[in-house]
Amino acid sequence: MKAIRLYGQNGPDQFVFEDAPQPQPGVGEVLIRVHATSVMWQEPTWSETWQTPAGIERQHPIPGHDVSGEVVEVGPGVTGIAVGEAIYALTEFWLDGAAAEYTVARATDVAPKPRTLGHIQAAGVPLVGLTAWQALFEHAGLTSGQSLLIHGAAGGVGSMAVQMAKWAGATVIATASARNHEFLRTLGADEIIDYTTTRFENVVRDVDMVLDTIGGETVARSWRVIKKGGLLLSVFSPHPKSRLPPLVCVRSFLLSSPIENNSYTSGT
Repeated sequence: MKAIRLYGQNGPDQFVFEDAPQPQPGVGEVLIRVHATSVMWQEPTWSETWQTPAGIERQHPIPGHDVSGEVVEVGPGVTGIAVGEAIYALTEFWLDGAAAEYTVARATDVAPKPRTLGHIQAAGVPLVGLTAWQALFEHAGLTSGQSLLIHGAAGGVGSMAVQMAKWAGATVIATASARNHEFLRTLGADEIIDYTTTRFENVVRDVDMVLDTIGGETVARSWRVIKKGGLLLSVFSPHPKSRLPPLVCVRSFLLSSPIENNSYTSGT
């Protein structure tokens, strides 16, 4: 099969289109004919890209762990998934990805492709969608009537979070540059702040929670806009010398696999 393989971490010339062995599904796995995939720009720098959990070096890995396609073969022990089914999936980060004609995924990491999405759109959902879902509902327990400030709302995770929060009945305040305001309005954002001209802490008060996808000083400035008993969630770890304000909880989390995640919680 044809695939894109990585030969290094230093730029697009390290992505090489060439022949690669076609994978075969093992126990509990399915073989997918790839219709579309998306590649995170950070993938060449991930440790999982270059070595297995056992520390074994990987040679010329195939990137792209978000995939949408068609099941063409099921391995032993797989039930509930049929050959010919249109699916989307998030594959293991330390296995070859979907920038190829075929890829393998665990059956537990596969779901039916939404009928309202084409393959290209569906391939952009799994990683950012799962991250947003974990943040809002598994870590924060977002419910109807709560207020939420989202930093980086026009990005992958942020734009998913806007839609999910509105679906849950929350009031959404978003930060983004002016060119993304109309886009965020179409997603349902109730209020949009241009971070290039306005400091959000000057206009936002007493939100139930903040979802941060930016990091750095944005986190430190966010604490003052959260009400007592509120929550700050970030995809970045807090600075070890950070001082938490009273009666505010901060949680940072790392998506470590499609079905497992690590989190750090601190607060008073």
